[in-house]
Amino acid sequence: MERQRLSPVLASIGIGLLASGSFAQVPPEERSQVAVYTGAEGPGVGRHIVLVSGDEEYRSEEALPELGKILALHHGFTCTVLFAVDPATGEINPDVRTNIPGLAALDEADLMIISTRFRDLPDEQMEHIDRYLKAGGPVIGLRTATHAFAMDSSPTYASYTWNSPSGGFGREILGETWVAHHGDHGHQSTRGVLAPEASALPLARGLAPGSVWAKTDVYAVRLPLPEGCRPFMLGQVLAGMAIDDEPVAGEKNDPMMPVAWTREFPEGSGKPRRVFATTMGAAVDLETEGTRRMLVNAVYWTLGMEDQIPPDGTAVDLVGEYQPSPFAFGGYKKGVKPTDHALRQDAAPLQK
Repeated sequence: MERQRLSPVLASIGIGLLASGSFAQVPPEERSQVAVYTGAEGPGVGRHIVLVSGDEEYRSEEALPELGKILALHHGFTCTVLFAVDPATGEINPDVRTNIPGLAALDEADLMIISTRFRDLPDEQMEHIDRYLKAGGPVIGLRTATHAFAMDSSPTYASYTWNSPSGGFGREILGETWVAHHGDHGHQSTRGVLAPEASALPLARGLAPGSVWAKTDVYAVRLPLPEGCRPFMLGQVLAGMAIDDEPVAGEKNDPMMPVAWTREFPEGSGKPRRVFATTMGAAVDLETEGTRRMLVNAVYWTLGMEDQIPPDGTAVDLVGEYQPSPFAFGGYKKGVKPTDHALRQDAAPLQK
């Protein structure tokens, strides 16, 4: 495989925030607790994406740094990745549900990508998410973002809770909250099948049949999805955990559940203008090229840049060595700090 060196700007990327511009929003004491990748070339130059990780099972703390590197290196976006951090040690600990430092970066963000589960954040952190959403900022929600919050400690933001009467952030913003596993979790993987009405969209460029696959199972959703939602990818439940396994027969695939959809709210509604939600998105799911391409295409769409998606889809080569942990409760890597996610000077994208 031919290996390409990074541009000088990207090669120097480390951890921390610049002292000016949108990054100045983050308090100095939190700047060592986030990862920042600054793009040098591409359509995304000058656009800032904040990626919010924090789930106990699907390793979003590994997936989102890799996605941020892809978006920075191949497309020019500046990406700030946030983590659940144990304040006592400064280490990434997804089991700490009450602390995601750096959310002030949302105050000047162009896009939020969120992959959290049952977070119970303090008001001073949640206010940045609340303000961003009410200003109409676009959102991409991955996997457990349908049940992103369980605000047990905060009456101020209790409406974001996954099982609130409104369905919380998941139902109100993304289009669905947690319902149930539809596939057999850990035994039946998911093949993405473009919804019939989606195949001609710019969002679908480069997504060849069978190229979108996830080791995670299909989540159940209630049909039809709420107003403004349009199914994009349907989830075909497979009989096993390999990309070429056969679909199961019977009601699990009749009808197939949406596993990715778009949503648009009217401008000035106090909700995000554009939303892309997918119940795929574990760290191991990003090993599949088509699944990565769906997510990067979605970045362009949510930012209103879909006319810049190439005919064969966006570039999604992995950056550096990506060996994600299997999804499992308690399966996170111990002793890792945000600084460990710096893009090393000798890193290079992996070529197909």
